[in-house]
Amino acid sequence: MTQPRSRILGLGGFLPDNVVTNHDLAEIMETSHDWIVERTGIEERRWVTPESGLTGAIMGANAAREAAEDAGVDLKEIEMIIYATLSPDISFPGTGVLMQKELGLKDIPCLDIRQQCSGFIYGMSIADNFIKAGMYKKILLVGSEIHSTGLDKSTAGRDVTVLFGDGAGAAILGVAENEDSMVLSTHLHANGKDANILWVQRPGCSFHPRITKEDMDNRLHYPQMQGKRVFKHAVTKMPQVIMEGMMANDLKLDDVDMLIPHQANLRINQMVAKMIGLPKEKVHNNIQKLGNTTAATIPLCMQDAVKLGKIKRGDLVVMVAFGAGLTWGSVFLRY
Repeated sequence: MTQPRSRILGLGGFLPDNVVTNHDLAEIMETSHDWIVERTGIEERRWVTPESGLTGAIMGANAAREAAEDAGVDLKEIEMIIYATLSPDISFPGTGVLMQKELGLKDIPCLDIRQQCSGFIYGMSIADNFIKAGMYKKILLVGSEIHSTGLDKSTAGRDVTVLFGDGAGAAILGVAENEDSMVLSTHLHANGKDANILWVQRPGCSFHPRITKEDMDNRLHYPQMQGKRVFKHAVTKMPQVIMEGMMANDLKLDDVDMLIPHQANLRINQMVAKMIGLPKEKVHNNIQKLGNTTAATIPLCMQDAVKLGKIKRGDLVVMVAFGAGLTWGSVFLRY
């Protein structure tokens, strides 16, 4: 290889200890375990508690330490941080520098990106291209989310609230030594035309003031989702961007060892696999236990598959995600 290529050196994850089951949710809103499982596949998720003292930066730092251990890399070797989230710890500065402080790192660049559920995919592409350009040799990519503090936990908000969990996932990317383990290609897309089908309207810098009591009475500070439209977009765009990568790399479905899809809804992932003709044993999901952790889902899901022996070094892995924006993308790599 004349041009440097990137590869995943190690993976890490972190989850709050507090487990929130569907039965727990049924005690605070009109819902049931069966209703949630039937529509989403989710059985439980993790939510931070006030007494835990956890922040996105702290969770991300813990995931990063585990990724460094998995990679056999000293964190001081990291030359750049990419931090993906839709739930920053504070309005500004970006949470990446707060995590940098937690890790005791100094003077290296921190890039915060806001591509929501597609954040890790976008981050992989950014890291891959920095390494291919020869600018950096080791990059830390983290997706970290705390959804639970911003959810409407009443019956009015149940359709969204039951979906989301808290957690962090991390990957350390470095220079590939050979073609047996490397990122093959990345494919990114966005279309803002339907941004309003999945969003949080307030607070916003374009409003005067940024939020009012009336806004809060109307629940505009909580996530709003047009579920059927999101579902339709997801099951259309995810297969398309998978096939885009298949064509770019001249691959057949038989070549794929494992698909790691964003964990938004088990029904979406099952339909995507069916639409492209991929058998269920080649698709890994862990949404049942973690819910949707947005930018953290893909690293957490992939780490889980590696620990279970479903993914081994050299396997052809496809990552795919779809999220608010609307944004979507895929990554093809040999692990």
